[in-house]
Amino acid sequence: MATDNDEATSGTSSKRSGKTSGKISARPSPKVSDEIRQTTCYMCACRCGINVHMQDGKVKYIEGNKNHPVNKGVLCAKGSAGIMQHYAPSRLNAPMKRVGPRGSGEFEEISWDEAYSIAESWLAPLRESAPEKLAFFTGRDQSQSFTSLWAQAFGTPNYAAHGGFCSVNMAAAGIYTMGGAFWEFGQPDWDRTKLFMIFGVAEDHDSNPIKIGLGKLKERGARVIGVNPIRTGYNAIADDWVGITPGTDGLFIMALIHELLKAGQIDLNYLSRYTNAGFLVNCAESGPDAGLFLRSESGKAQVLDRATGKPADYDGAGVKPKLSGHYRKAGSTYRPAFELLAEAYMDAQYAPEAVEERCGVEAKRIRAIAADLARVAFEEEIVIDQPWTDWKGEKHAQMIGRPVSFHAMRGISAHSNGFQTCRALHILQILLGSVEVPGGFRFKPPYPKPPEAHPKPHGADVPGQPLPGPHLGYPMGPEDLLINKDGSAQRIDKAFTWENPMSVHGLMHMVISNAHAGVPYKIDTLFMYMANMAWNSSMNTSSVIDMLTDKDESGEYVIPHFIYSDAYSSETVAYADLILPDTTYLERHDCISLLDRPICEADAAADAIRWPVVEPDRNVKGFQSALCDLGARLGLPGFVNEDGSQKYADYADYIVNHERRPGVGPLAGFRGDGTEEGRGKPNSEQLDKYIANGGFWSAHLPDDAQFYKPWNQGYQDWAVKIGLFDAPAPYVFNLYLEPMRKMQLAAEGYGDRQPPEHLRAQLVQAMTPLPHWYAPYEQSLVSEEEYPLHALTQRPMHMYHSWGSQNAWLRQITGVNKMFVPGNVWEQHGFEDGDWAYLTSPHGRIKVPVARMDGVNGKTLWTWNAIGKKRGAWALSEDAQETQQGFLLNHLINELLPPKGDGLRWANSDPVTGQAAWFDLRVKIEKADTKGHKGNQSEPQLPSSKSPVGKGPKNVSYGEDF
Repeated sequence: MATDNDEATSGTSSKRSGKTSGKISARPSPKVSDEIRQTTCYMCACRCGINVHMQDGKVKYIEGNKNHPVNKGVLCAKGSAGIMQHYAPSRLNAPMKRVGPRGSGEFEEISWDEAYSIAESWLAPLRESAPEKLAFFTGRDQSQSFTSLWAQAFGTPNYAAHGGFCSVNMAAAGIYTMGGAFWEFGQPDWDRTKLFMIFGVAEDHDSNPIKIGLGKLKERGARVIGVNPIRTGYNAIADDWVGITPGTDGLFIMALIHELLKAGQIDLNYLSRYTNAGFLVNCAESGPDAGLFLRSESGKAQVLDRATGKPADYDGAGVKPKLSGHYRKAGSTYRPAFELLAEAYMDAQYAPEAVEERCGVEAKRIRAIAADLARVAFEEEIVIDQPWTDWKGEKHAQMIGRPVSFHAMRGISAHSNGFQTCRALHILQILLGSVEVPGGFRFKPPYPKPPEAHPKPHGADVPGQPLPGPHLGYPMGPEDLLINKDGSAQRIDKAFTWENPMSVHGLMHMVISNAHAGVPYKIDTLFMYMANMAWNSSMNTSSVIDMLTDKDESGEYVIPHFIYSDAYSSETVAYADLILPDTTYLERHDCISLLDRPICEADAAADAIRWPVVEPDRNVKGFQSALCDLGARLGLPGFVNEDGSQKYADYADYIVNHERRPGVGPLAGFRGDGTEEGRGKPNSEQLDKYIANGGFWSAHLPDDAQFYKPWNQGYQDWAVKIGLFDAPAPYVFNLYLEPMRKMQLAAEGYGDRQPPEHLRAQLVQAMTPLPHWYAPYEQSLVSEEEYPLHALTQRPMHMYHSWGSQNAWLRQITGVNKMFVPGNVWEQHGFEDGDWAYLTSPHGRIKVPVARMDGVNGKTLWTWNAIGKKRGAWALSEDAQETQQGFLLNHLINELLPPKGDGLRWANSDPVTGQAAWFDLRVKIEKADTKGHKGNQSEPQLPSSKSPVGKGPKNVSYGEDF
């Protein structure tokens, strides 16, 4: 407190004035803002609530919203730095058409009307004659229910988002096994779990809820085990770090299952009640029904009832399945699925001693972890005195929990064996009885949803007409594949074909390569949004650039037209023909919808919006609003009224007034008269209600519906009430996955739809109904002696994909990435601080700066992803650190595997889903000569593009330049 009023008023302290009187002067904080506007962050997929402080109508400061259900006020470096994303010099200013060669960066600014006219001139003829010649793919946007609807109305089969090179193994394995997965689908029970295991988790995604949760675990003394080749972030604070060899997570998990089964430490009651462990499987060695379930005349899967010993419907009232035994019918023997599972994983090939060398984890440690899982799950059981009623009408007085939980990310997903690895991890959870119980893994509404509840994929039908259903879905057998009568693919990315039957997210990473090759056919127009495919979002970056700029014999581009939308001058902008400039996330309407993915906690349903807290000062438009305009000009069904006029003025109009089915729209909150939740007529004041509520809506589950969601009648009724389901839909988890067996049967020669001969062996190996481990494909084809090391990328907590690398604040944290080398490799090659190295794979060579790191698997190199930039992009100077010393590992990765010698080129992806196998990369390292003026420059250095937005200023200050 000040004691000298004059001094306090003047704001001059004794120290600054040189006085030594000992008096303390008041130094009030500077004025931060004159208004706060609440919206949703967009600096990653976490979708935290933020308070945007405004001063004089401009963004001044961003902090977390303490009342928001996702982050509860916590905000990471990315979120705080969002102000620099909004003010980034790399923001696009207006629509542009290319006037120089592709890649030159030479553009001319045009009006929106001219941009729409150009797009219409390319797209309208395609819609009427060959809609499949439009390939429309979006990146990390959060409006996929809308963009997919637009593509469906256009009639092209070629639509998907970025999941095919990011998360499809995780999502597909989770949905097929238990109706949901990690990431956005669910979360650990942070308040009750006592043992938490993370697999392949980096820090860029969902970081604030995980940090909050880890803080709770640490405070309670719960144990954290991190399984990752690299010890950074969450793994660095784990109580135990398992530095596993890349690509062997599935083998490690199956060894844990082996030990649990061997010790009898599994939840038989849970398996009997809530899974298909008791389903009777035809155990014939061959035949059209071999490996399929015994079913009643009505199609219900059959179990052996404990009371009668006879087959009964699995969901019959009072039926309790036996998990062992056999049943004979029509000459075939049927056995419970659990017996087959137990036999598979009790096999000696999964014993800890058999896997330790390959995994890099000692057998005794595997056994110890398995024992700890069992001890915590069964000896530290949680009991909540909460009555509830199950799906068969049986009443329970308590909720029983297993306080073991798991979380996993792309570290186990981005391998060619990733689908089966993710499935194995889900089965491990289920065997412990730790899914949807107190202390375990909990789903976020509207999940869980089993594969049967999702649509099937739909292909092209009639030119000039919309598709008969959604593009993406969950095939349940060969009959759901998108293949023509001659066996060719209906989609440009070959999704839902025999090459990758369950590619539920599509294969965005294959679009440009397939389009360039003209296989399965040529396209006319590539249309992309927020997908930096000319740089860090593609495998084989340099070759993809060549494909985008390649011309045919007539001198025309092989891919004739390329429309691209982005908010910033990314690398891909330079290779497009037409640019539709997007807004920053603080200038737009967005809908984080339950139709897309949940943002809530496990005990509530929630959704949120973004809204223009500031209006754009450039001639830009939210991409979704641009699609509303373009859809109207093309006359797309659902985007025009009966008289042909535009149906939705912009995306905000769509958010409020669109109904996916009667009473259910993009937003669940404040419907009808403003008080209705989930279901209700459109409300013209809905967005205002969201804004007044902090930008979100949330509805909490009743107490008796908190757990056991797939089998809890209280939850099922609540979900119907708020519009998540139209009718109760209880189901059981799939330990044994029958749709996989149906695909496998086709490969064995049964059924009307048959795969080509060259794929039969791969399908038989990959499509097993119980997960099994096989070595990643590239690692099997590459000589370990020649390429002895694994090479991985991770995304830092303070950056998300490529967006943060042009952010003035975040660049100061990581402006250069290095290749981190384990100590044994460092010493073997005689590296010293400041050295550079050549990294070589079967596909290419790069030059990189190196640094020593001992917290990494001894066979593994790694670096941060997307730090390196191409000269001319992001408004960076030509000599920016990111362009001179930053680098991409992508140059070493190919979308195709090294030749097998059979005359075919096989995809470098998971054969089940098509997931890009980023993390299967094998390399060798050697010290680089740094003599000469380019000695300390990364390679390759691609030609510079002209920046369509110029270069950013050296310094930026709020008062002068903003």
